[in-house]
Amino acid sequence: MHRELPAASILAAILVLLPTPWHWRAGNVATLSMIVWLFAVNVIYAVDSIIWSHTVAKVALVWCDITTKILIGANIALPAACMCVCIHLEHVASVRQALTTLAQKRRRQIMEAVLCYLVPVIWMGLHYIVQGHRFDIIEEFGCRPSIYVSVPAIFLMWVPSLIMSVVALVFAALAFSHFVRRRVTFAKHLENSSSGLNASRYLRLMLLALIEMFASAGAVSATLGFSVVWDMRPWTNWADVHWDFGRIDTYPTPFLPPFIYRFYYACWWIAPVSAYLFCAFFAFGQEAMKEYRGYAMWVWTRVLKQKPRTSSTKGSTGGFVPMPPSRSTLGFGQSVSISSLSPAHLSMSGGETSPTTPISPETPSSILEKKQSFTEHSKEDVILIGAPTVVYGHEDDLPSYYASSQPNSRPHSSLQTIPTDVNPSAEAHADDRISHYGPHAV
Repeated sequence: MHRELPAASILAAILVLLPTPWHWRAGNVATLSMIVWLFAVNVIYAVDSIIWSHTVAKVALVWCDITTKILIGANIALPAACMCVCIHLEHVASVRQALTTLAQKRRRQIMEAVLCYLVPVIWMGLHYIVQGHRFDIIEEFGCRPSIYVSVPAIFLMWVPSLIMSVVALVFAALAFSHFVRRRVTFAKHLENSSSGLNASRYLRLMLLALIEMFASAGAVSATLGFSVVWDMRPWTNWADVHWDFGRIDTYPTPFLPPFIYRFYYACWWIAPVSAYLFCAFFAFGQEAMKEYRGYAMWVWTRVLKQKPRTSSTKGSTGGFVPMPPSRSTLGFGQSVSISSLSPAHLSMSGGETSPTTPISPETPSSILEKKQSFTEHSKEDVILIGAPTVVYGHEDDLPSYYASSQPNSRPHSSLQTIPTDVNPSAEAHADDRISHYGPHAV
């Protein structure tokens, strides 16, 4: 009794679905067919190992009629998928055609769909020719298709899958030889071929196809040899082969020879192990990690209703985005002292006035000494970022270069705002209008 069989099959069926989204977007029909058939086989194995865990009771007969045909189709579909993958890899690696067009890709997809889906369905129907009775039930393993082992059965049920495995091996060898000869420029060649493959995915596909091919060929060869040695019968006529067709043969585990039991057990593990390998090759790549992050973000935003986390752009300036540096700037939002408005501290040398630099009061004489250097700069060079509005109590409180730009100002106005445009040409009258009171900021 093997209690691990249902859990192993269920886990394999789940894991093999993980790489489905990016293979679907890439349009890899052969690879998708591997996923479909491995998923179906593992689901069948899981259900069968649960229903017939300790019994060979004749239950779920319709289920067995359906699943035994699916197992027959899988025996030809998986080798066909491996063959299609190897043919495609050889075509991509060769230099027969530098670029794959959309029409060529569509034809390849149609051919792969025919080989991986239509041909297995036809084989399910052909199985009736060599189907001696309805099906068999084996304890712990469930229902299995019955085959009347004869010469027609060998050529219908086993030889085609072996031929496909040999063809897959030949094309895999050719693809590997192309890779070895062009290993230096192989990644660039794949990029230029518009095949949707990179070097990593190419090698993973080849390795997976080879493993699946060897596993399938080994299982088919072992089954063929075992059947020929133990159960080979002559083909007489249709009526004799299909006599008592509705019969269901049962095989309790205690009555099975140890060799046959171990053989069934080893063949049973081929499908779960193939699914695990498929997941290992494609569920941990770069494209898979990107897909997982997308799923996690969807759950975070749509299911949990959380906002996506973004990096903060706030600096140490109270949450304001810093402005680009100018030729001369003051601290944003800082209070402006009397001397900070003098020409000495509005120097256009390209540096930035530090808000921590101590500022000493300016006298009218010092202003006159520095006004010549100030007038050499245009008014566009003066940039006061975030500075408060500066007002003066009397016209005589204005510096000379501001007061001279207001010839019509009233001498006794209570408050006047500094005009934004400075007229350096009026400096000729500055000496007569400098007030001893000095400017102040409100």
